[in-house]
Amino acid sequence: MSDSKKDRVETAAVGIEDGVVSITERLRQKGDGDAVDRELRLLEALLFAASEPIDVETLRDRMGEDTDVGALLARLTRDYAGRGINLVTVGGRWRFQTAPDLAGHLVDVKEAPRKLSRAALETLAIIAYHQPVTRAEIEDVRGVAVSKGTIDVLMELGWVRLRGRRRTPGRPVTYGTSDGFLAHFNLEQISDLPGREDLKAAGLLDPRLPKDFEMPSPMEMDDLRIDEDPLEDDDDQPEFFEDFIGDEEGDD
Repeated sequence: MSDSKKDRVETAAVGIEDGVVSITERLRQKGDGDAVDRELRLLEALLFAASEPIDVETLRDRMGEDTDVGALLARLTRDYAGRGINLVTVGGRWRFQTAPDLAGHLVDVKEAPRKLSRAALETLAIIAYHQPVTRAEIEDVRGVAVSKGTIDVLMELGWVRLRGRRRTPGRPVTYGTSDGFLAHFNLEQISDLPGREDLKAAGLLDPRLPKDFEMPSPMEMDDLRIDEDPLEDDDDQPEFFEDFIGDEEGDD
């Protein structure tokens, strides 16, 4: 290290020591220890009661112009340095905050029950009883459009899953229930869902339903049906349509 650089380092070290000594001396010059303690307690109370970080000017206005707020802040910062709460400055303003190393112990995760909307319940019922079903088919049964958010909620809950793509123009995605759906509703298999007669006996079906009203029986659909393609075959759409049309013509 050069002599000039060594001199600058030593000068900086002396400056830091002088700063620490000056703070101590300035605290001693305030008078007896009781007066300093009162000022520290007042500063501590102001910082604790503040709803947001507070600047030095505001603290000085509350404590008096003759109060050395800077020295008191330095003293409090030192006193709280190793505790669960630290005194820190944020954008030139001061506040108490939790010690960073303790943040992980203060996270409290709570599950908030979320009530499904009527649209989500209807959509879930249609998927459960009509699966595999496309969004257009869900809308046809409900008689109204189904928002993307409704299906997203059911998928986030883990009750609905993507099955495949229907072998029709546009190749729409098909939806079905998941194992999470069975577990949540305590069902061994999808066919354990109540049928028409069960719902009628429980009073859940309108007695004024027309005689020709049909209700599908829920069926287990783990494997893709003949009119479904796997999702990973999306890149083969043109080739698939040629094969599909050719099979139909051959059957005729």
